[in-house]
Amino acid sequence: MSDRAPPRIDLQPLPYVAKLAERPREDIDLVVIHCTELPDLAMAREYGERVLYDSGSGNSGHFYIDRDGTIVQYVPLDRTAHHVSGFNPRSIGIELVNTGRYPHWLDSRHQAMDEPYPDPQIAALIDLLQHLCETLPALQFIAGHEALDTRQVAASDDAERQVARKRDPGPLFPWPRVLAAVPLQTLTV
Repeated sequence: MSDRAPPRIDLQPLPYVAKLAERPREDIDLVVIHCTELPDLAMAREYGERVLYDSGSGNSGHFYIDRDGTIVQYVPLDRTAHHVSGFNPRSIGIELVNTGRYPHWLDSRHQAMDEPYPDPQIAALIDLLQHLCETLPALQFIAGHEALDTRQVAASDDAERQVARKRDPGPLFPWPRVLAAVPLQTLTV
């Protein structure tokens, strides 16, 4: 156990948190890194509050990290957030505020993800990951959203063209820096 202080996390539960499936923390063995593909944290919150399912819940990660390193938690770890198809019950979703392909997510002419991740944001991510590794004994894997959801969909500008449904966290995410700082293995599927 480390002597360093845990990261400062601002708790802001989503309105539908009680409707999300419960799970034991011992089942969590994976962290999935996302980018919001939205311009700011306020819009990410707005999207996270949208009810999309009959259960009364929507899509959201557990943690959101703003460009300045502020960490906000929308979903408790003992609840299953909807952030990556097929892996939700075993994973924690961490969303980094980054424009990604916004606002033309599926337009074949706008697939570049060219916003860099600021140093305070990555430092906060590393602090959070180290804290999670210390407090969740089963946690052993990490993956980007793009590695777990490799589906192709019709482009919004041309139904004859296919684009990646998910590309986050994208080519500018500093995987070597993050992997060197945490005891997690890359999950391969």
